[in-house]
Amino acid sequence: MNILLTGGCGYVGTPLTLSLLESGHKVTVVDLQWFGNRLPSHPNLTVIQADVRNAELVPMAGMDAVLHLANVANDPCADLNSKLNWEVNTLATMLLVERAISHGVKQFIYASSGSVYGVKDEDEVTEELSLVPISDYNKTKMISERVLLSYQDRIVVNIIRPATICGYSPRMRLDLSVNMLTMQALTKGRITVFGGDQTRPNIHLRDMLRVYHHFLAKGLTLPGIFDAGFENISISEIARRVTSHVPAEVVTTPSNDPRSYRLSSKKLLATGYAPKFTVEDGIRDVIAAYRSGSLQDTDLCYNIRTMKSMTSLS
Repeated sequence: MNILLTGGCGYVGTPLTLSLLESGHKVTVVDLQWFGNRLPSHPNLTVIQADVRNAELVPMAGMDAVLHLANVANDPCADLNSKLNWEVNTLATMLLVERAISHGVKQFIYASSGSVYGVKDEDEVTEELSLVPISDYNKTKMISERVLLSYQDRIVVNIIRPATICGYSPRMRLDLSVNMLTMQALTKGRITVFGGDQTRPNIHLRDMLRVYHHFLAKGLTLPGIFDAGFENISISEIARRVTSHVPAEVVTTPSNDPRSYRLSSKKLLATGYAPKFTVEDGIRDVIAAYRSGSLQDTDLCYNIRTMKSMTSLS
């Protein structure tokens, strides 16, 4: 397949690009490269450094599918520049799907977020429940979903709502719960837990890649919205699991983030998908990468630190 992947230099995008190439696909990556580019050259890979808001720079001719991952990721980064957040996360999504339709692209796969549900008391949070986003970032994801669904009579739309992702990537993020707590244990011998009782869903990075491959293979017959998360555990439990691998003190402090929900992925599982990796695997991945020297605790591993250091975010 000829695949356009936005955000292909990111935490998920980098290993996703590599896995698509390994599967024999031709991949065109469009990424502004705020966090660099760690993709090796490959005869089936084209990398374009461009802003997705400039849709005319995004090549759609001859593409079989679009994987749209590019976004201003997480609440602190979205709050840093509200205009940028809405333009990149929502306006660009509309421009890209319209451009895809005009070029006859058959499939548009969108990386939304499980955080669109907000705070939920239900034992299982399913795709049919109402969305109550509590941050600007969550709101841009919700609105983007609705924009895309308005085009579903003209292009097959697969919307994926991932849980919090864990595990090692060449473009590492240490601002995600499992990765962050594991790195704290490794470098400080001390884990700081904010709140701790909040239940959050998790998914291993390699399973996240497998979800996207699953929809590239079957997505034309599976339009709609799908949750993707398989371990609903508290932040305190994540810390406990980390300390079973790396001895560390756990310090609990109050949190102003009330999000707590248990994601259900029964709809995804019913399509024939089955996860293979766990939070424990993610913890071990981070430990192994750190101890081998391939992972260091630098500002580039934290989205908000990197974005704050930029001279312009217009």
